[in-house]
Formats: sequence, C-alpha cells, structure tokens
Amino acid sequence: MFEALLHAGGAIQTAGSVERGTTVSDFDPMEKTRVHSLNTAIASIDHAGIHINLIDTPGYADFRGPTLSAFSAVETVCIVVNASLGIEYGTRRMMEVAKARNLCRVIVVNKIDAEPGKLLTLIEQLREEFGSECLPMNLPVDGGKSVVDCFFNPAGDSDLGAIADRHQKIIDQVVEVNETVMDHYLEGGEAGVSGSELHEAFEQSLREGHLVPICFVSARTGAGVKELLDLTERLFPNPLEGNSPPFIKGRGDQAEAIIAKPEAKAHVIADVFKIVNDPFVGKLGVFRIFQGTVKRDTQLLIDDGRKPFKVGHLFKLKGKDHVEIEQAIPGDIAAVAKIDEIHFDAVLHDSHDEDEIHLKPIEFPKPMFGLAIEAATRGQEQKLSLALHKLAEEDPGFHVEHNPELNETVIRGLGELHLRVMIERMKERYGVEVKSRPPRIAYRETIAAKAEGHHRHKKQTGGAGQFGEVFLKIEPLERGTGFEFVDAVKGGTIPGQFMPAIEKGVRQVLLGGAVAGYQLQDVRVIVYDGKYHTVDSKEVAFVAAGKKAFLDAIAKAQPQILEPIVDLAVTAPEAHMGDITGGLAAKRARINGTDSMRDGEIVIKAQVPLSELTDYAAELKGATAGRGRYDLEFSHYEPVPGNVQRQLVEAYKPHADED
Repeated sequence: MFEALLHAGGAIQTAGSVERGTTVSDFDPMEKTRVHSLNTAIASIDHAGIHINLIDTPGYADFRGPTLSAFSAVETVCIVVNASLGIEYGTRRMMEVAKARNLCRVIVVNKIDAEPGKLLTLIEQLREEFGSECLPMNLPVDGGKSVVDCFFNPAGDSDLGAIADRHQKIIDQVVEVNETVMDHYLEGGEAGVSGSELHEAFEQSLREGHLVPICFVSARTGAGVKELLDLTERLFPNPLEGNSPPFIKGRGDQAEAIIAKPEAKAHVIADVFKIVNDPFVGKLGVFRIFQGTVKRDTQLLIDDGRKPFKVGHLFKLKGKDHVEIEQAIPGDIAAVAKIDEIHFDAVLHDSHDEDEIHLKPIEFPKPMFGLAIEAATRGQEQKLSLALHKLAEEDPGFHVEHNPELNETVIRGLGELHLRVMIERMKERYGVEVKSRPPRIAYRETIAAKAEGHHRHKKQTGGAGQFGEVFLKIEPLERGTGFEFVDAVKGGTIPGQFMPAIEKGVRQVLLGGAVAGYQLQDVRVIVYDGKYHTVDSKEVAFVAAGKKAFLDAIAKAQPQILEPIVDLAVTAPEAHMGDITGGLAAKRARINGTDSMRDGEIVIKAQVPLSELTDYAAELKGATAGRGRYDLEFSHYEPVPGNVQRQLVEAYKPHADED
C-alpha cells in the first residue's frame, strides 16, 4: 500500500515488490529475507501542490512498538484490512488506539480484486465491529479491477449496488456533526449546503470520529489508490489546521495542557518518535515538528536540558535514503544525526519557556515474552551490552532487564518472533552471538495483613559501637500501588537524620524479597518509634535495624507470592477450539469468551498465569497443525496457589541460608 501511494503520488517511477525486495519501505536485509516489515519507514509525496508525509508501519503484532510510536506523529491513521482475511485481532487493537488518541481513522480494504465476492459482507462486518460511522467512500466495479467514487462524483452503479445510496449515507452522516449545516440541509437538501460548509463538516466528522471512511483498493493493480490519494489531499486534516495533540507542561498537580501552534515563526516544539542507529550516519533522531521552524546550524534543547546541541545536518527521509535539507516547518518529519543525548519521546525546542513540555505518553503493551541471554563468546559482554542498549533505544516494545542477584540479563519482547529478530540483529548488525534460555518468572511478594515489627541493632567491637532500634508497622496497599514509607516518629526518639538509613534498610528487603527472593510490592511501612545513642548510633546501625524490623513484620503479615497474569488471545480454526480450551484449562486459565471470525476462525480470550505459558508456542503449533497464533499482554498480579507458594519458598531457602 505504501509503495502504491508513493507511485501514484509521483515520488517513485516504478512501484517496487515486497517479494523481490525492491520496495522503499522494506529496505532492511532482514525485512527482505522475511518478506514483511519489521520497522517503520518514512517517505513523502509532493502532489497537486500538497506535501504529504507517509509512515509505513509493521503489521505483525510482535512489532507494535514501532507502530504505536508513529501514532504521535500523524493526524490520520489508515488501517489496512486484507479483503481475504477480514477483521483480524491487530485491526481491532489499532482502531482502539487510534480512537483513544483522537486520531482520524480510515479503513483501507486491500486486495479487492482477489476477493470481490466477500466485500459486501465485509462492509457490514466493519460497521458492526467499529460502528455505523464506517462508510464506503468508493466502491469496486468490474470485480475489483477499478473503483467508483461515492462522494465527489456519485453516479452510476458498482459491484455492491447504487452509488447514489452510498453517497446519501455519507451526506446524512456528515451534516449531523454541525447544527448550522444540518439546518441548511433540512431546508434545502444537499443543494442548500455550500461546498465549503460540506468540506468543513466532513473534516470535523473525521476529527471527531463521527465518520470513518472505508476505501477500497488493490495495491497490486493500483485500483483505488489514486482515489485514496485524492481523498487525502482534498479532505484529510492537515497540520496547519491545529489538529496537533495537546502537550503537557509540568508534572503532577502542576501539569497543564499546552496546544502547539502550527506557526513557522513560533518557538520550536518537536517530538522524537523514532530512533535509528544507522551504521553510516550514526544515531538518528526522527521527529515531527508541531510548532516553529527547525533550520540547519540552529541550536535546539532536549527536554529540560540546559545545554543545547547544534543542528549540523538536517535530513528528510525516503526509506533508507537521507536527503539533506535546509529547514523543516510545522507538520514536517525530519531527522538529526549524531546527537547522543537524543532519545525516544524527547521534546526538542529552542527556548527555556518550553522546558518541562512533553506529549501524553503512548501506552505501549508490556513486553511479556522473555529470554535470559548471555554472550556466546567470553569477552564479548561489553559488546553485548552496547548492542542491547541500541536495540532498546529503537524499539519501545523491547526491554532489557538485569537481575543483579542472579546475574541474569533478560530481554523481553512482544512475541517469540520479536525476540528471534532481535537476536538475529545482534549477530548481523553488531557481530554478537548469544546463548538463550527461559528466564525466571517475574514473581512478586506482598502481604495480606497488618503487622508490627521491631529490631534492636547493637554491636560493640572494643571502640565505638553501633546502636539503633526501630519499631514499625506495615499494612497492605491496593494491588499495583507500589510502596509507601511514612515517618510517624514523635518526640525525637529517632533523629530525622537517621530516617533515610531506615528507609534504605527497608528498600533492601523490597528489592531482594523476604520469603522467596522476589521484589516486594504494595506495602506501606510506618516507622513510629525507636531509640538511638548519642555516641554509638550511626547510619549503618539504622540500616540494619530497619531491615530486620521490616523482615520481622513481614513474617507476621501473611506474606504472599504474586504471579503475573496475562490477557491471552488465541486465534485458530474453530475445529481446534476444544483442544485449545482444554489445554488452557489445564494451565489454570480463565476463559473469558470467544469471538467468531471469518473463514471459520475463532478468537479465544483468556487470562492465564504467565508461568504456564513457557512452551505454549510449540504446544499451540502442535495442536493446530501450525495454524494457531496468539497474542498476550500483561494484565495484573494475583496470589499464587498455596502449593506453588510452598514450592517457591522451599526453593529459595538454601539461598537464604547462604546469605
């Protein structure tokens, strides 16, 4: 689709082929090998006096990180639906995210020449799934070999019925959004509404989600592509109309919304939505300009930084090519190179008046697939660390964790394929091979009841001694709250200078766990009394006293081990439903329902302990002859069964005894 638009807009002479590896977007060697996108690609069209920036994003759920990153840089999201496959799980997810971020949504139905007989049913399915605001802007004719317009030139028939009927539905939907336009329409019909009124109402409908156009195309033959480009040029909102998302200035209660003004002469406000570590030009920060003009050789600040950097080179991107430009204006997408401090979601600006400004964060899915890795060759640890850092910079859905207690480095991603690709990139791009194995499950510890703890630390070694005594209370917090430390000491029984030491001791337990070696969460610690010695009391004594008093309280507070629960969606042929649900039931899963899909597929939704899914990819492949696939996302933590807790505690005891 990306390639077809570039060709229709005159940006390229000949449309490339994914199969031949000649497209503008899939230029990475791994993309050519796998024959699908792994990264976002950026290019632009200058057509009919209008400059259009296009961002092509991966369709695979495993690469949602780069896809969602692009949502902060655009006004309109075109979600491509394969006419043969219909509404897939990823279609729903992307529609939900775009709607939540108040972006204009357009549904582009591709491959209409391959499945012409299914298109009428698909329209009804789209309207049922996403609302009656989904309306066709064109319709296929001659078996999908071409399309006819339903809005600008509504005449004739299509493979799916009369054009006039579809045109009337669009007009009825659009005029509803504006009372003045509605009055004029009721008085004089469509002839009573001026062209400018209808244009404004159409754009307002798009911005408010009151209209979601359905556009039929065939990227292979080019059918409908020109019509989609015409719609983009004539009706889609543009950056100069003030549709940019609100920025936020300040933090917490002091935060306020700031609307960027798309004025070329205003102070610069730009958001970095993509990082690329290019082997030739170095680290590349790709940004969307919302306000002001970025010029070569000017100075920009990053976030709240005091030290500006010089824009030595300014680039426009066209796939793998970096075209140097002199300036970029509001709405433009540009890039700067070799700025080490730049990072994903950084705000670039040219005045300290814009300090503390940031966009509303995108909610990325929590990466739950994990592998513990280590360098395959001794001595490559530093090289591995650098490679992991660069890969994590580029993909917000890829996280790197290090457990200092186990000396275990864990990479986490959005799927098995995601992690395989990252391991391949480490080898091909950075020359680092790794060994991998399943990681430990990220259990957590908490408490279920209130309790009190006490410890007196007293140590005499001939000279100055150590003394500190702490009384504290603990109580459980709501799941997911974290940790609170409260100083409730009165009368100076513990001087304030020692309170940070007590908190340090408490936090040592939080990090290392109390009963099974896992991080402790959702607990409030209240220090209410204690004693000190004017000579022997030192910070080290109160660190020890705080730690031991906390452990004493936890032992009395019904400690619990929590396990991560994930939302699982399994897509497979309906014939395998019994095998899948039976297998999930054996994994302590809660089945939440099923959705029927086209072509006899179903989606089974469940909540499952992550620990039960270690080998699920292989199991599902075997149960469905390779036709099943699944997607998972972190949901919440909840207590493990009693037998599982006993096993985890027993397994930890030898290590605790060694400590």
